[in-house]
Amino acid sequence: MRYKLTFVVGLAVGYVLGTRAGRERYEQLRKSARQFCQNPAVRNAAETAVQSGREVAGKALHTVGVKVGDRVPESVAERVRSLRERGPGREDEWGTSNT
Repeated sequence: MRYKLTFVVGLAVGYVLGTRAGRERYEQLRKSARQFCQNPAVRNAAETAVQSGREVAGKALHTVGVKVGDRVPESVAERVRSLRERGPGREDEWGTSNT
């Protein structure tokens, strides 16, 4: 209950401060965020992080597959097979390409 109350109080404070800042400040922050996201260095760093994460996930998948083997429930094994068959070059549920 304490955490819910803290969340609601934080939400209320954020709302009040946000409305006092006004629309101009909101638009200024939005423009700054958009410029930051469109920066080539930021985009390259994000893409590198995504690629590294996929590589680590692939290694983990292989390691778990070797160690667990046949002890995985069939529903989980089927899901893993379907993910493998999807292959590279398609979009994932996050809207990023698997390149």
